Amino acid sequence: MAEFLGIIPARYASTRFPGKPLAKLGDKPMIQWVYEGASSVFEHLLVATDDQRIYDAVLRFGGRVQMTSATHISGTDRCAEAASLYEKETGLRFSHVVNVQGDEPLIQAEQLQCLMDCFETPETGIATLIRVEKEKDELSDHNAVKVVVDKSFRALYFSRSPIPFVRKPGTEPGAVKVQFYTHIGLYAFRREVLEQVVKLPPSGLEQAESLEQLRWLEHGITIRTAVSDLPSLGVDTPEDLERIRKQLYS
Repeated sequence: MAEFLGIIPARYASTRFPGKPLAKLGDKPMIQWVYEGASSVFEHLLVATDDQRIYDAVLRFGGRVQMTSATHISGTDRCAEAASLYEKETGLRFSHVVNVQGDEPLIQAEQLQCLMDCFETPETGIATLIRVEKEKDELSDHNAVKVVVDKSFRALYFSRSPIPFVRKPGTEPGAVKVQFYTHIGLYAFRREVLEQVVKLPPSGLEQAESLEQLRWLEHGITIRTAVSDLPSLGVDTPEDLERIRKQLYS
């Protein structure tokens, strides 16, 4: 059995940034930056898409790509289909699948390795990354997902609201110092757990927060987190991409 299969889900029809995977950063589309950044970690890496334009672009730069259904509502579902198709084509069977976000053009090998190291703990079903919250503005940003963890860094809850709520902040008598963490949207799954989660029906907490990981927690799956100090620069809008361009080429 092979170990880790890396999959980059990529769709064209983003609401805030249509065609995002093909947006140019320098002389390369963003999906190529992600692929090249992850290729040093994975012997087996592929892009999973439902769009012919993305499919053709990946072939042009020499990447491996799998066409998937257009009906998937999440990258997790797309990864599950792509993993099954790739295993059938190659005759291989993987113990873990890593969902590499297609909108992180500056992803670093160290982040992916940190994610995979979470599985050294046998009870880990799903692994993800978090970072120490340093920008107070992010606490009120609903696009920045916050997470609370236990003493062993197992995720307890994810929310778009600031968590935990601090009843006595600052310098008030009895004030409590608490660490805030922000979620970095990279996931890795034990192969059998990936098959399990895509069959689970949407849950109430998931629908309330619009966060699929809450479905997994509600069903008792252990999500192990690891703290990464490396910057996470995701692209949700054209403005985000412009900021990265300035960082790279200024």
